[in-house]
Amino acid sequence: MTQVNTVRGPVDGSALGATLMHEHIFVLSPEIEKTAEEWDEEAEQAGAVAKLQELKRQGIDTLVDLTVIGLGRYIPRIKAIADLVPDINIVVATGVYTYNEIPMFFHFRGPGTVMGGSEPMVEMSIREIREGIADTGVRAGILKCATDQPGVTPGVERVLRAVAQAHRATGLPITTHTPRPPEPWGLEQQRIFKEEGVDLSRVVIGHSGGTVNTDYHLELIENGSFIGFDHFGMSGITLEDRVDAVVRLCDRGYAERIVLSHDAMCFVDWFPRSMMAALRDWRWTYISTDVLPVMRERGVSESDIERMLVKNPRTILEGGEPY
Repeated sequence: MTQVNTVRGPVDGSALGATLMHEHIFVLSPEIEKTAEEWDEEAEQAGAVAKLQELKRQGIDTLVDLTVIGLGRYIPRIKAIADLVPDINIVVATGVYTYNEIPMFFHFRGPGTVMGGSEPMVEMSIREIREGIADTGVRAGILKCATDQPGVTPGVERVLRAVAQAHRATGLPITTHTPRPPEPWGLEQQRIFKEEGVDLSRVVIGHSGGTVNTDYHLELIENGSFIGFDHFGMSGITLEDRVDAVVRLCDRGYAERIVLSHDAMCFVDWFPRSMMAALRDWRWTYISTDVLPVMRERGVSESDIERMLVKNPRTILEGGEPY
């Protein structure tokens, strides 16, 4: 069996079960985390534990936390939470999240910079995959990068290429962020990855479900990648329209290229708590409680549901042939 890195250590791919491929536990701004508003570390961790326990009760076995540098990743906190929920797997990511400039730590290091040398983002990701993140011993199980409305800026392109190179060195899959609506950035991501020699079947173009444009979805799939319908519960597109977009692809036999998720979190400091509390459908359990019943009503088969929630994530995270 191929092993997959999780917070509590490697597990067999067969143990992943039903998997949400694009979520977060906490998204924070570390410099202002404890100054912008009241922060109770013990209470926040307890809240995350309760939500993970409920997620398990709703039939989900693995959560992929795509919180990387730029989103306030702090692995000791995630490790403490994971230790209290031993019956659910948490896979964490390496990479950099930016819509424009790279973090200043990397700005003066690397090819073409004042200090020169090799690309530190590649070295960092390889180290976090092979040895662990900082001194936690927790090894990343997936690579993450982003493109948003500013497009492929020089900083964004540097991150995409660094992630591609780390992928080639380690074999770990890549998953991405794209804006709403995502066209054409998923295609641009594929172009850059292909230039770097990435096998596009090892890539998930995230937030592809931010549009219901089936032609766009088909182009991404035909180029070889998986696509993420991973904004379930968000406003902007109705549940029915999101499901209908999935149905159109399943009817064409493309369930084997879709993964499902919410891109939700226990807490994000980008928005007021009152606003987050009002978004009652944007939660980790929404697919289990609301989306799957509608998919079944629309004629999505149990085998296709299993494919999108169980088999495809296993294929992606293991790096093997489709099951």
